[in-house]
Amino acid sequence: MSDGSTKLTQRRGKSETKQKSVQSGSNDNATAQQDNASAGIQNVSSRWKNWWIRTIFTLILLGLFAAVIYAGPISLTIMVMCIQVRCVYEVIAVGHKKYREENLPFFRSLSWSFVATVNYFLYGESLSQYFQNFFQKDELLQPLASYHRFISFMLYLSCFVLFVLSLKKGYYMVQFTLFGWTHIIILLLVAQSHLMIQNIFEGLVWFLLPVSLVICNDIMAYIFGFFFGRTPLIKLSPKKTWEGFIGALFSTLIFGFFFTNFLARYQYFVCPVKYNSTLNKVGLECDPSYAFRLKEYSIPIEVQSLLQMVGMHYKTITMYPLQVHTLGFSIFSSLIAPFGGFFASGFKRAFKIKDFSEAIPGHGGLMDRFDCQLLTSTFVHVYYFSFLRSEDPARLLGQIRRLNVDSQLYLFYEVKKLLEAAGKI
Repeated sequence: MSDGSTKLTQRRGKSETKQKSVQSGSNDNATAQQDNASAGIQNVSSRWKNWWIRTIFTLILLGLFAAVIYAGPISLTIMVMCIQVRCVYEVIAVGHKKYREENLPFFRSLSWSFVATVNYFLYGESLSQYFQNFFQKDELLQPLASYHRFISFMLYLSCFVLFVLSLKKGYYMVQFTLFGWTHIIILLLVAQSHLMIQNIFEGLVWFLLPVSLVICNDIMAYIFGFFFGRTPLIKLSPKKTWEGFIGALFSTLIFGFFFTNFLARYQYFVCPVKYNSTLNKVGLECDPSYAFRLKEYSIPIEVQSLLQMVGMHYKTITMYPLQVHTLGFSIFSSLIAPFGGFFASGFKRAFKIKDFSEAIPGHGGLMDRFDCQLLTSTFVHVYYFSFLRSEDPARLLGQIRRLNVDSQLYLFYEVKKLLEAAGKI
């Protein structure tokens, strides 16, 4: 009897232990589910918080950008220069954090000296070209314009000599690394931002188009990626998705087509910057080139058939020639320009930083926003000067005025011969 009761007691104890373990297991599962749910809620809330921060500051930046456009080309030029200085500061700061323990002499001072010298050379070249009448009539500025390249080279030579004198034994490799660092900054930031300013001087449209296309592409890539993104695009930038990439491509193509139609209507956007010496002011008036004149195009028969299927019977379409070129700009800003962002992402990973700075909440630093802008603006600049730009007679006349009398007479007779041979006179 005692053995039976003992076995019965043991069985009851085992069953109770099993019940307790099942209960504790279910409690642990419930707790884990609650933890996962709370973590999911926190993730969702932080995701949407970042969404609203980015949206609010994007709208603020777009409003400020519109105000600067309204203020005119000089204001846009100053804005680009300020952005360039800030971007240079952010990149130099990364290098200074990396090598500040080396206690190198004059690293930042020399870097800024090289940057300032190259800026002086590039902007001086552009200003003397686009505002040559202003420089010619001012006795103080005329020598600066005439000997601008010599002055620029002497300034650069001074920076070079100072760098050599600053070399410190035991730190040669680091110092020459930073010397190369500075010149990469000059190539990627200073030179390309200078091309952006030349785009402004050639007509606001050549600045606004690449900038707006990149803005549209960034916004739509973020929106499509936020709501539909599932497939990672590239390891260098894990937040980018194929869904955002493809959605941004089609959105940018549509936006670019209609935005170009809007810009091409107004001389304020399409005319090059000209200095009126009589009125002593900058003007934006001209006879628009062929790219800004409406033209009728025949629609291919295949496309006509597709349109007829939806009840649209069009054989021709009237639009600005620039809209055709903008399709290429849109494709570039969607397919190639993002590699500027990937390049910046790789740079940040190399130095183990998330953003270049925290200047813009939700966006990072200015360099984080303008990595793609520089590449696209450079492409539009090269495309415009290669295929679309025509020589301005007023600019040629300004160059002729700088010739001596004998050279002017020689040019006069040569032009006369050309016109006589063409039967114009």
